[in-house]
Amino acid sequence: MTPTRRALFRGGAAAGLMGASTALASDLVPPGFDQIAKGPFQPTWESLDAGYQTPDWFRDAKFGLWAHWGAQCVPEAGDWYARGMYQPGQHAYDHHLKTYGHPADTGFMDIYPRWKAENWNPDDLLDLYAKAGAKYFVAMANHHDNFDAFHSRFHDWNSVRLGPGKDIIGLWAKAARKQGLRFGVSNHSAHAWHWFQTAYGYDPEGARKGERYDAFKRFAADGRGKWWEGLDPQQLYGGSVMPLPDGIQTNAAASAWHEANDRVWTEKAPLNNPAFTRQWYLRCKDLIDSYQPDLVYFDNFDLPLEQAGLDIAAHYYNASLQRHGKVEAVINIKPHDTHRPGIVADVERGMRGEISPEPWQTDTCIGDWHYNRRIFEEKRYLPAAEVIHRLCDIVSKNGNLLLSIPVRGDGTIDSEERRIVEEIGAWMGRFSDAIHGTRPWTIFGEGPTAVASGMFSEGKQKPFTPQDIRFTTKGAVLYAITLGRPEGGQVAIASLAQNGRHAKRPVRRVSLVGDKAPLPFRQDRTGLRVTLPDAALHPFGVALRIDGVL
Repeated sequence: MTPTRRALFRGGAAAGLMGASTALASDLVPPGFDQIAKGPFQPTWESLDAGYQTPDWFRDAKFGLWAHWGAQCVPEAGDWYARGMYQPGQHAYDHHLKTYGHPADTGFMDIYPRWKAENWNPDDLLDLYAKAGAKYFVAMANHHDNFDAFHSRFHDWNSVRLGPGKDIIGLWAKAARKQGLRFGVSNHSAHAWHWFQTAYGYDPEGARKGERYDAFKRFAADGRGKWWEGLDPQQLYGGSVMPLPDGIQTNAAASAWHEANDRVWTEKAPLNNPAFTRQWYLRCKDLIDSYQPDLVYFDNFDLPLEQAGLDIAAHYYNASLQRHGKVEAVINIKPHDTHRPGIVADVERGMRGEISPEPWQTDTCIGDWHYNRRIFEEKRYLPAAEVIHRLCDIVSKNGNLLLSIPVRGDGTIDSEERRIVEEIGAWMGRFSDAIHGTRPWTIFGEGPTAVASGMFSEGKQKPFTPQDIRFTTKGAVLYAITLGRPEGGQVAIASLAQNGRHAKRPVRRVSLVGDKAPLPFRQDRTGLRVTLPDAALHPFGVALRIDGVL
C-alpha cells in the first residue's frame, strides 16, 4: 500500500464528520478490501494513459440506453429535485411545499419510502431497448442525493433496505445480460458532499424564516421509533460541512450564496470531510466488484475525488484484465478539452464538430434527467428523428450515443417515451448495419447544417436536413446516411465525385442497407446521384451501401 493510500484510508477523528454510522463502517471493511487489484495499472494518470485502449465491444456498440432512475423521479418534477426542494424560489421547493410539506418537517430523506418501483419490469424494458438497437445499457447506481440503488455493504441508505426493497442494479444487470447487452453503471455520488448542503439551509423569508431544514436537526439518535430507526441522516446528507450562514435575509441572497459556494463543481476531495472520500471509495469498489460492470460512467470532469478516483480506475482496469485476459472495461468522464487516453471522454448534451482520433461518447436525454410529468403532458420529448440524426452524426465522428429514457418512480416509462423508443427501433431495424460495428471514413459527411460542438451545446443545434449526409465504413463498404427523407427520392453526394478528393475508386454498386437489390445511380465529376423508389424511403432518412469506393 502506497503512502497516498495509507493517508486516504486512515481512520481517526475525521470520521466523526458524517456521524457514528460512518465511523462504524470503517470497522466493517474486510481485511484487504481497500487495496486495488494487482496488475499493470497503477493509480496515476501516467499509468492509465499509457496502458489503456478502448475495447472493441464499445467501439462496435455505438448506441446505448440509460435509466437515470432513482427517488428523485418520484415527485415527477424534473432534475435536481433533492437539491432544489431546499431552495425557496425554485420550482422543486414550491412543488415540495405543496405536495409533501415544508422541508424543515419533510425532507428529501422522507421521499425514499415513497419510491416503491411497484410496476417495474426490467425484462420488459430491456427487451424494448434491445429491439431499439441498443448494444449496451447503463443504470444509475447513485446520484448526488447519495443513495445507493444496490445492495451496498458500506452505505445503509440503499434500495434493498429502503424504498423498493430490491437490488435495483443487480436486477438491471441480470435483465441486460439476458438480452446480450453490455451492462454499465453510472456513479454521481462524489458530489453529494457539497451538492446536498442546501438541506442544511433555511427559508430567508416568510412565516418560517430562519428555521433550519431537516438535515440540520436529524441525527441517528432521533430515529428511535421512527421509520428510519437505525439509520443516520448525516450519512445520507453528508454532514454540515458548508451550511448556509445565519442572517441571510432574502431568497435571492441565499441563492447567490449557494451558487458561489456549494454549487461550485469541484472534483477535489473535501479537506474537511475525509470520511466522505473514504466511504465513496468503499462504495464504488463494492459496486464494481459485486456487479462487474462493463462500463462505469462518472458524472465528473476528472476522475472523482483525486486519489480515490485514480485508485478506483486502476482497480477496475486490473480486475477486468484478470477476469477477461484483456481490459474490457470502459470509464466515462467529461474532461474539458483535455486529452485523456486513459478513459473514454464523454460530452454531456453536446456533440463534436470533427472526427475524433479516439472513441468518445455523447450522453443526453429525451427529456429531463429525472422524470418530469410536464414534459410528457406538453409532448416536449426529443423526437425519435432527432435522436437518429444525432446518432448518425456522432457515429460518423468515432463516437457513441448514450441516451437516457426517464423512468417514473413506479418503474415504468410513459406512452410517449415508449412510442419514441419504438420509432428509434423501427429505423434501426432497417438501417443499423450502417451504425453497429462501423468506423469513420476520411470525412464525417457533408451538408449545409453546422454542428454545435462542445459540452451542453445541443440546445444550439439547428435541425438537420436531407442534404446533410453522414458517412461510416465497415471493411470495404462505405455507408452514406441522409439525415432526413430524400426529396423526390433523389440522393446527391458531392463528396463522391468521380476522380474527386475522397472517392479514390469509382462506385461499383449502390443498394439500400438491408436490401440486396441494386439502385440506379450516376457518378460524375459533380458527385454521386442515387434514385430511390418511394417504398424505400423513411421519414428519418435512409442508409445507402456503396461498394467499390474503398
